Amino acid sequence: MRVLVTGGAGFIGSHVVEALRARGHEAVVYDLADDPAADVRDAGAVRRALGGVDAVCHQAAMVGLGTGFADAPDYVSHNDLGTAVLLTAMAGAGVRRLVLAGSMVVYGEGRYACARHGVVRPGPRAVADLAAGRFEPPCPVCGAALVPELVGEEAPVDPRNVYATTKLAQEHLAAAWARATGGSAVSLRYHNVYGPRMPRDTPYAGVASFFRSALARGEAPRVYEDGGQRRDFVHVRDVAAANAAALEGDSPEGALTVYNTGSGEPRTVGELARALAAACGGPEPVVTGEYRLGDVRHVTADSARLRAALGWKPAVGFQEGMREFARS
Repeated sequence: MRVLVTGGAGFIGSHVVEALRARGHEAVVYDLADDPAADVRDAGAVRRALGGVDAVCHQAAMVGLGTGFADAPDYVSHNDLGTAVLLTAMAGAGVRRLVLAGSMVVYGEGRYACARHGVVRPGPRAVADLAAGRFEPPCPVCGAALVPELVGEEAPVDPRNVYATTKLAQEHLAAAWARATGGSAVSLRYHNVYGPRMPRDTPYAGVASFFRSALARGEAPRVYEDGGQRRDFVHVRDVAAANAAALEGDSPEGALTVYNTGSGEPRTVGELARALAAACGGPEPVVTGEYRLGDVRHVTADSARLRAALGWKPAVGFQEGMREFARS
């Protein structure tokens, strides 16, 4: 299969390219880092790149929380306009297979259960609560403490920041494209991806990268809130393998299929910081109590659907992955 990988020179995209080539596919890299003309917002350049292509693996995106709402036009331009231009070109070229780099951020807060009211959906955390160190969202009905649970793909979406909003819009565009063309679209809702080649020293990087950069400078990782935020840290090679499986698997035509893509082992941000500090031989993390608006408290997902449908399973364990990441 000849696969165009947008963002194929980037962190996740480069690993996708390697995974595809290892499985005998021809992976074509389309990335601004390789070629300043390779912009997914450039309709002519995209049409030329689609020549002879059987499928597209769309990894190109502007990621992370960034520096504030002032980034909104750039996020919408790169992520949503870029996706619209790409899908329009695919429709014209007759390319009918798409795998999209989705994200678990579309869920907002994860799934919570109240002892009295069952599964509930707390709203955004109040600034006053965050400032006072009350980080756990309460039951929206009775105010009681909640128990975080795994999120399934059928959960309602509730994007809480600009990046999350653009990732959800990408899925809607992909679904509309699939219906209009009869194409097959898969969105892999990545959890917190980490591993070799992860970007560093940029406000758009992930939390693992922030901690790794601090340790490289001989500084203690600074952990926001109380460090109890639950996430699913999944290795980049496992994510790349999921992309290959999605491209090779059977997916319904005329529809978008979504899969949570995580390790299945929830960890706290504090655990991540401690494991990485130990692997680097660096100073113990410092819990700061600081917070960022737009962050959610807990979001960990159930990836059973991906495992069952495509036969995928993660191969890199948390401790092994931390040791490798510390050396990268």
